[in-house]
Amino acid sequence: MTIDLQTIGQKLKQARFKSKHTQQQIADQCGISKSLLSKIENGQTSSAVATLSKIAEALDVPLSWVLDGHPETDLVMLPKADRRLSADDENMGYSFELLANRSRTSRIEPTIVYVTPKDYNKRHEPYTHSQDEFIYIVEGAIELYYAGEKHYMAKGDTSYFRGVKPHLFIPVDNDGAKVLTVFIDE
Repeated sequence: MTIDLQTIGQKLKQARFKSKHTQQQIADQCGISKSLLSKIENGQTSSAVATLSKIAEALDVPLSWVLDGHPETDLVMLPKADRRLSADDENMGYSFELLANRSRTSRIEPTIVYVTPKDYNKRHEPYTHSQDEFIYIVEGAIELYYAGEKHYMAKGDTSYFRGVKPHLFIPVDNDGAKVLTVFIDE
């Protein structure tokens, strides 16, 4: 795999602009010169992965995004054939499919969540996470457990809630459910 210095630089510069930091602030935080950061952002020099890691951390973006080799664009497309279903742990109570390889500087992540049918669902403990969450029931029905209360939701119902409060999609039958979920970073 060839590393594209221009793409890496553009991503770092874009993340720095979004974070509203100057080159000097990021350089100082990373222990590098402003001149070196400028050359990295402009694709004029390569840098050690350790240095890129420090810059990514200072900008609060994943190093994997910086190095993935895909230029940042306004249009993010992911054909159905390229999407993968993730079901690493049967105890999760669901599997999911990312609908777009979102921009790492974007604040939303659209996902389809497939709720495990009732007889097979082993998950009873609620989840928490830092993102807000919007859900739309595409197929089936669930009980949304949220902050100690259960709310029945069927096809076409929507909800928006804070992910920091305990929540869980509880299957109501053995048909499972398909839920469009959009995670929103604050």
